[in-house]
Amino acid sequence: MGRNVVVLGAQWGDEGKGKVVDLVARHFDVVVRYQGGHNAGHTVRIQGRQFILKLVPSGILCGKLSVIGNGLVVDPGALLEEIDALEAAGVEVRGRLFVSNRAHVIFPFHRTLERMTEARPGRLAIGTTSRGIGPCYEDKVARRGIRMADLLDRENFRQLYDALAEDKEVVRAAFRIGEPVDFAAIRKQYEEYAERLRPMVCDTAKLLNDALRAGRRILFEGAQGTMLDVDHGTYPFVTSSSAVAGGAPIGTGVPPTAVHAVVGVSKAYLTRVGAGPFPTEAFDERGEALRRVGVEFGAVTGRPRRCGWFDIPLLRYTAMINGFDSLVMTKLDVLDQFDEIPVCVAYRLGGREIDEMPATHRAMTAVEPVYEMLPGWRSPTAGLTRYEDLPPRARDYLNFLEERIGVEIGCISTGPEREQTIWRPGCKLLELLER
Repeated sequence: MGRNVVVLGAQWGDEGKGKVVDLVARHFDVVVRYQGGHNAGHTVRIQGRQFILKLVPSGILCGKLSVIGNGLVVDPGALLEEIDALEAAGVEVRGRLFVSNRAHVIFPFHRTLERMTEARPGRLAIGTTSRGIGPCYEDKVARRGIRMADLLDRENFRQLYDALAEDKEVVRAAFRIGEPVDFAAIRKQYEEYAERLRPMVCDTAKLLNDALRAGRRILFEGAQGTMLDVDHGTYPFVTSSSAVAGGAPIGTGVPPTAVHAVVGVSKAYLTRVGAGPFPTEAFDERGEALRRVGVEFGAVTGRPRRCGWFDIPLLRYTAMINGFDSLVMTKLDVLDQFDEIPVCVAYRLGGREIDEMPATHRAMTAVEPVYEMLPGWRSPTAGLTRYEDLPPRARDYLNFLEERIGVEIGCISTGPEREQTIWRPGCKLLELLER
């Protein structure tokens, strides 16, 4: 256990990471996002007020130095809109939020290309948010992207932008996508964005490493979830960045040795947004009950989430990939309504039980989940703050998951507010936060 901690999703995202980061941020000096874009919405409720954060780290809500790392792709318009909304709500942002000069920039034509790609006949639709995230990462990897440092470089930005815009116009014309784009108007708008963002943009790798040398504690905030990681998730139904804990050093510019512990966030059941395999998806009225009671709709898109049962093989896999020291379990209260709760304890594929995660989405879709039925508790857990006050069968459920996954459940969220939280007495999670 140590001083700097990664908090990330253990499933397919939407696990409640925003609340968890907000909850633990008081133990840290700096909170930094290391991947993704404004497709990932973190919802945080504080004293009845709701904040939906898309790019700005959740630590901003409790006054922490907040950093958008080099591993993100940034839509300047979306970022400025989010900053304006936070400041209108009384949250102090300027002087506390810093953006990496190496983060790549999303342009409107990235969104156009993504919508075109998703809609092409015969293509496997991923179910993206069509916010230009993937195409921007494509330009980054193809070494033709434009970074924040380029955006702020008045002399060279126009040349770089015009070259990229010319490439995009060739693609647009070839595929006959809509009408010609006014690239000059976009360039002018982005030059205006640059001036507003200039005071916030810096070498955040240096900022973070200076903080480390000064003995300050850093919390690394993941977006999406492990199973959406571009390498380790259900490819190609994934995001375009490294959502796992290993992405934190790459996406921020700190050495791997700076990460001392990893905390996974998991729902007490399972959800997924968009297309892709989902072995434990519940298509019956119980799945609909999970969605209704859990209010399972996307914070950014409003899309209904697919709902299903807890998947132990999936959690064992994500624990292996990330090296979880502890888990935070959210939305336990959503299960209060059931007499019996199915839990997937194993996968069968081709008539035999398997002990590894299938590499292809075809095999993952063909997986047959093996369920064990656990008794429900039919007693309210919402708002409870002490572990001993949980119904005995709710504690049995958590103990069953903990034993089968092989990682402690150090914290249980029983509602969206900060105080609606149970800390397990004597858990590793409290030890690493308070050290």
